[in-house]
Parts: sequence; structure tokens; C-alpha cells
Amino acid sequence: MAFSGRVSDAQWARIAPHLPRRKGQPHGGRPPADPRKCFEGILWILRTGAPWRALPRQYGSSSTCWRRLRQWDEGGTLLALWRAFVADLNDALKVRWDECFGDWSFAPAKEGAPESARPRRARGPSGCFW
Repeated sequence: MAFSGRVSDAQWARIAPHLPRRKGQPHGGRPPADPRKCFEGILWILRTGAPWRALPRQYGSSSTCWRRLRQWDEGGTLLALWRAFVADLNDALKVRWDECFGDWSFAPAKEGAPESARPRRARGPSGCFW
């Protein structure tokens, strides 16, 4: 099934309780952006791999979606959402834990190169020197 860029009402009913409630400003002002549109905009970016400036206007402002993603990430909302859905899949016996593995190939090396790398002085002379 192709991704339409929209979250169904049934999907949103499961997602919405995990998102933090946004409060309006006590002195008026612009109401907060619709969290469903922001969520769908984030999914569109993840699905297409497009830059934020290419986000279609139907999802609202790209800067608002980006800020909301950052807030949800820093506040632990996305991690809580992910854990809730993994727990649901686990309860439904749809996760094969014996086939799961961790891939750390994306993790950067701490303090630069690994210890096994030779220092520059230990290398031979450059070919352009000769």
C-alpha cells in the first residue's frame, strides 16, 4: 500500500494520546498549529527524504513542523510513542526478537579515529616527496 501522506482517523486515535497537549496563549495570539498536520508533514519529510523547504503547504509551515519535531524529540514524546507501538506489536506477537539486531555502523567514533590507526609520523614518506 502506498503512503498517501495522510494518517487515517484510526491511526490518529492511537497516536494523539501520546502527544503533549498544546495550550493557547493566555493573552490571545495565534492558536497553536494543528498537531495532526505537523505529524503528517514530518512523515512526508521522512518518507520522501526531501528538504524541509520542499514541504507542501497542506502540512503547514515547514519551520513549524521542524520545531514541533525538535520539541517532540527533546521532550521524549517520540521515544514514548515508539515504545508504545513496539509494546503493542510485542503483545500481538508481531515482533520476532530472535531476528532483531543492533547495527552501530551509524554511530560516530568517539574522540576521532580508532586506537588502531597509526599516527602520521609512523607512515611512510609521501609519494610526491620522491
